[in-house]
Amino acid sequence: MSEAIHIPVLRGGETYASLDRVELASPRDGRVLATISQANAGLIRRDLKRLPERAAALRAVPTRELLAMFKRAGELFLNASLPIDDEGRTQSPDEYVALLSETSGLPHVLCRRNMQKIFTVFDEVDAILRGLTRGMDLSVIDTGFGEHCGVPVAYYPTTEALGVVLPSNSPGVNSIWMPAIALRTPVVLKPGREEPWTPLRIVRAFLAAGVPKEAFHFYPTDHEGAATILGACGRALLFGDEKTTAAYAGKPEINLHGPGRSKIVIGDDVVDAWPDFLEALVASVADNGGRSCINVSTIFVSRHADAIARALAEAVSAIEPTEATDPSARLSAFANPRFAEWIDESIDAGLAAGGARDVTAELRSSPRRVEVAGSMYLRPTILRCDRVDHALARTEFLFPFTSVVEVPQKDMVAALGPTLVLTAITRDKAWIRELAQCRSVDRLNLGPYPTSRAEWDQPHEGNLFEFLYQRRAIQRAPAWD
Repeated sequence: MSEAIHIPVLRGGETYASLDRVELASPRDGRVLATISQANAGLIRRDLKRLPERAAALRAVPTRELLAMFKRAGELFLNASLPIDDEGRTQSPDEYVALLSETSGLPHVLCRRNMQKIFTVFDEVDAILRGLTRGMDLSVIDTGFGEHCGVPVAYYPTTEALGVVLPSNSPGVNSIWMPAIALRTPVVLKPGREEPWTPLRIVRAFLAAGVPKEAFHFYPTDHEGAATILGACGRALLFGDEKTTAAYAGKPEINLHGPGRSKIVIGDDVVDAWPDFLEALVASVADNGGRSCINVSTIFVSRHADAIARALAEAVSAIEPTEATDPSARLSAFANPRFAEWIDESIDAGLAAGGARDVTAELRSSPRRVEVAGSMYLRPTILRCDRVDHALARTEFLFPFTSVVEVPQKDMVAALGPTLVLTAITRDKAWIRELAQCRSVDRLNLGPYPTSRAEWDQPHEGNLFEFLYQRRAIQRAPAWD
């Protein structure tokens, strides 16, 4: 598409062109790619007063029919040209990939990989719901009543809509809110400023597959508008950095998706065989360009830390920035070059303080930060930190970055801190029990399983069904229908 696109607001599925618009420009050459209508907080508040009637339109569709619509929507998302603006223009899959790459910095190959990840949620929604409901008969979602494992159960919805404040760094996070539609809960989406493409394409695919339009609200907006969504929806998902999510800590109605600080621990019983696990370590560091909250931030080992850090550094040093269209690309550019500069300077400042060294820097003569084809990149970086409390030892950055720290096994659980995904490479049953009881870990992988590999029937950061539905005690008088 050569002309700038106008992206409208969607109010209960109806397009709305606002007089207040912002431009979305290419960080590479400054071309305006889109003008995006903005929804102010007052408009959002007015619309959300109509949520009960809009929720009723979605809840009138049986869950089994919605699952069939998911399958159709997945094919459309992956392969069809779908509406992109309010003037009848459509967007092909290739055009979607090109625009997503342009504004997010992801190379085309990683855009397509994220596209496939989202398609998997469309296509395997049955299995995802089985995981979320722990195998409960889905008729309970329709009627509110049923049996599970021979016990009567009753559930009711906790909200009329799920608010979602999205980031711009990784399109794959949209897969987290998608099952809400199968759970008959409308969504109120605030897209990331640089990434309206993915949530809009998902919504357009759902609409084309027959899901009621009332289920979808798409509000590009400012901070006040985002706060309105979070406050007015009975349940919400918030994606953001530590500063953004900290303001909503302690609010059970808002599920926070901040830094993951995912980790790997290798037990005393198997650490001498660490080369056998190197492939899983590298994948945990480098998958998806290192941009996900489930990429590993820290690796704890009781010995061989120097050798492991060196082997990791040798493996990831071979990953170099390339043009976005290169089919072998593995690194993402930074849409905001100043963010890459800040990360680079933060790492250098932490190293200058002592107690850590950049092992990758010892293997290459080129700098960490580099410009390629008009885009700014950070080369993969592996640190060897002397202690757990070093400023860089448990830090997460949006590129392949990991610290290797030597810690006695008996001290590792206490050293973990908040951990979205923990891969524990050990066969020590007593230690596995201790790790399984650790309250700071959200998802536990046992064995050499990359932190970056997600199974959708095993939610790693909250259970969406339990978030959107509350169980109610129920008793029935004998022989009473």
